[in-house]
Amino acid sequence: MSTDLTADSFEQAIVADGIVLVDFWAAWCGPCRSFAPVFEAAAEQHPDIAFAKVDTEAEQALSGGLGIRSIPTLMAFRDGILLHAQAGALPAPALEQLISAVRGVDMDDVRRQVAAEEAGGAG
Repeated sequence: MSTDLTADSFEQAIVADGIVLVDFWAAWCGPCRSFAPVFEAAAEQHPDIAFAKVDTEAEQALSGGLGIRSIPTLMAFRDGILLHAQAGALPAPALEQLISAVRGVDMDDVRRQVAAEEAGGAG
């Protein structure tokens, strides 16, 4: 089952070790309503992954600060690093492919890339 995130709980949730998938949605959004059961089914199939939802109507400042322009938007974080952000409802097979891809990422390589970008931007 997924967890609801707010501006107060978002940062703590995404910096946790492991994979966190966040669905940005709104009650009035048809594609969001069609994606919700796909997201919840994946949450049941992958208990080792944190699945979370952000109601963009209730959390407008958070959504705006993250650059959410259309919904649903799915973000995938691993060990506190954003690896994927895409708008649009995914069918179940595409969500499974995304989960597999995020699981397969070489996080040591990603950390080196992030460190290089931060070092390059500091000067």
